[in-house]
Amino acid sequence: MKKTITALAPLVLGLMAAPSFAQQVNAYCSTNQSWCEMAATEFTKATGVKVVQTHLGTGEALARLKAESSNPKTDIWWGGTGDPFLAAAEQGLLEPYRPAYLKDLYDWSVRQYDMSGNMVGGFYTSFIGIGYNEEVLTKAKLPVPKCWADLADPKYKGHVEMANPGSSGGAYTIVAGLVQQMGEDKAFDYMKKLHKNITQYTKSSQAQAKNVARGEATIGISFLFGFEEERQAGFKAVKSFAPCEGTSYEVGGIALIKGSRNGDNAKKFYDWLMGPVGQGIGAKANSLQNPANKTFKQDAKIPTMDGVKLINYDFKKYGASTERKRILEKWEKEVNSLPR
Repeated sequence: MKKTITALAPLVLGLMAAPSFAQQVNAYCSTNQSWCEMAATEFTKATGVKVVQTHLGTGEALARLKAESSNPKTDIWWGGTGDPFLAAAEQGLLEPYRPAYLKDLYDWSVRQYDMSGNMVGGFYTSFIGIGYNEEVLTKAKLPVPKCWADLADPKYKGHVEMANPGSSGGAYTIVAGLVQQMGEDKAFDYMKKLHKNITQYTKSSQAQAKNVARGEATIGISFLFGFEEERQAGFKAVKSFAPCEGTSYEVGGIALIKGSRNGDNAKKFYDWLMGPVGQGIGAKANSLQNPANKTFKQDAKIPTMDGVKLINYDFKKYGASTERKRILEKWEKEVNSLPR
């Protein structure tokens, strides 16, 4: 018996020394996959809580949460444009949470809490821009666009790419922004003209920057930070700008899921993501949105919003599920159904 105990002792000690993943948190992450993965890894290292995470576009995540509402499969949803988060809050899919550290957050982040009954926090912000591949544009003998109006010119036919607003929260921000900026009738007339120049509507708005960098798309419409990420990664032909008429912007969301199984760990992950360490991981993962937490120095790689003409985006109206549904159905019927 003594020999058996002696033999087992190293094994027992080894098991005691090994990190325990008995605790876990299930997450949907809708921002850049590099940020999703690095945040999960670093949080687990810091806390010993395992993160079981699925990367989904915001439109996909919202649909998944609806389908799972009677038996939630996830505990926290973070990253990605905020309109679908607000729709989820309206539909009763989220759990209210108002953290004690609101004084550490920018006003635009705090406004998301106030607007959503504390169900959605503002995780980061970024604005819609236009990116292009300078080499491909030059070979095609096309001028550099500067404005929304330029992209609807027939000479850019087959050279413009954006995501589908039905699956991409970023693309919905583009569509809803144009509606607010131009007025609904003029915006839809514009999008019909733009549609003729579109090569494809991708599933996610994270695709445009990479496709432009690889030369698979000449011009992309998406969040400007994505194009800047590619340029800083070595794709020097990638250039980007904010449209001359003005542009819409996002406030990325973060939320706890109603009826989740791991509520305490979800709050730990939430607070860590909103703190300086979690917020700072974005730039380390080459995801260059402007962070919500103002208590640490923002990375110099993040593109400035100085001088960018931002529209007065109505998050409450265009984040409402009924308005979102109406706009998307109209876009599908009047724009996407047309031949190109």
